[in-house]
Amino acid sequence: MDRTLAADLARLPELLDATRAAAAEALATLAARPVVPPAGEPHAPEPLPEHATGTEAALAAFRDRWEPRLSASAGPRYLGFVTGGATPAALAGDWLTAAHDQNSNSALDGGGQDLERETVGWLRELFGLSAAHSGTFVSGATMSNTTGLAIAREWLGERLGVRPAEDGAAALGPVRVLSGAPHSSIAKALAVLGLGRNSLVNVPTLPGREAVDPAALERALADTPGPAVVVANAGTVNTVDFDDLRAIAALRERHDFWLHTDAAFGAFAALSPEHAHLADGLDASDSLCIDLHKWLNVPYDSAVQFTRRRDLQARVFQNSAAYLGPLGDHPDLVHLTPENSHRLRALAAWFTLRAYGRQGHREIVERDIACARALGTALEADPALTLLAPVRLNVVCFTLAQAPTPERVAALREAVAAEVFVTPTVYGGTAGLRAAFSNWRTTHDDVRRAAQALGAAAREIA
Repeated sequence: MDRTLAADLARLPELLDATRAAAAEALATLAARPVVPPAGEPHAPEPLPEHATGTEAALAAFRDRWEPRLSASAGPRYLGFVTGGATPAALAGDWLTAAHDQNSNSALDGGGQDLERETVGWLRELFGLSAAHSGTFVSGATMSNTTGLAIAREWLGERLGVRPAEDGAAALGPVRVLSGAPHSSIAKALAVLGLGRNSLVNVPTLPGREAVDPAALERALADTPGPAVVVANAGTVNTVDFDDLRAIAALRERHDFWLHTDAAFGAFAALSPEHAHLADGLDASDSLCIDLHKWLNVPYDSAVQFTRRRDLQARVFQNSAAYLGPLGDHPDLVHLTPENSHRLRALAAWFTLRAYGRQGHREIVERDIACARALGTALEADPALTLLAPVRLNVVCFTLAQAPTPERVAALREAVAAEVFVTPTVYGGTAGLRAAFSNWRTTHDDVRRAAQALGAAAREIA
């Protein structure tokens, strides 16, 4: 063994303590650090070290060279994208994931995949899904949507008497995928799956809404006979609008389609009695996307994919090799996702669910919703700013009250980046910003600081 590697092994507890101290310091200073540090000149890449220097030197180099440039994305005022943090239990689970280093894909070494199945069962219960849904962990919403649409592709083949997994997507002929306000990952998934971005048909939404118009959807389904795919949205990106899932599912009485629901963060409305009606009908989905590194507050990367047709899922993703587990009635995880290598992502989710239960995660969801409403109220009262849409759940979509050009809106975002991070958008043709609340640390004090920073910067720009 290399001498330095052997020395690190001998000192491993000491080195892990040093790493723990560095991590604890980083987390303890989240509220005080710039949310996004000022952009500087990129570091010129260093050459690969020729000789070993050990973990201690690597840790020191990281803290000197890279740590100051990292955002406080785990903190309470990182409101860009829809980014959670990592609860204490989830962080503990993630550390142990690396320590145990499982490739949890096979019944030949089945502890990891059994833990994943237990965790999926807890998540199914959390979101009010029936036992007809089976689930698997994937890396994020994009991979979850891709997996769900791959199963939908195989279902289309079943309806048409072909097997796209064997015969290729071309065997299907033209495919229609209908949606009102789909996330960008849907088009990306269609490109990956060989169905093509042009197969996505944008269906009119309700007036002033991002929710699909059920009547328009029915007309679109009737336009061309034959099986189709409908992508429903349970929580759109800009305004967290929800399609009427029950009304969409009822259309299957007259039309033949696969219902895939993108509920990346909207599914968490089911945890709040006041908002659970928004997610009513999730169980009617044939496939379902839910992101976990958003509102479950587990570390990147983690999502879950549910489907009612695990048989079709295994038909798409089966991986035949003598050293892998069998398909059978309960396929190993290696046969259910695009990944052969499958880290034990479920452990972080298991930890946080085991530690805080339904009530703990309900409190996070409801506090974030309350914070979003409070920010919306504060911005609406500021004459320099205006809301672009109602605050329906946990996202505030807003812009400058006067002359909201892309350049001026970008200047607003950059001016407040050290205090609060928000992301750009365009809604109804107007450049705007989004503040998305999903972090377990966020409080009303953070809302106050964000509103003050945004208001002061907006007045300066005006």
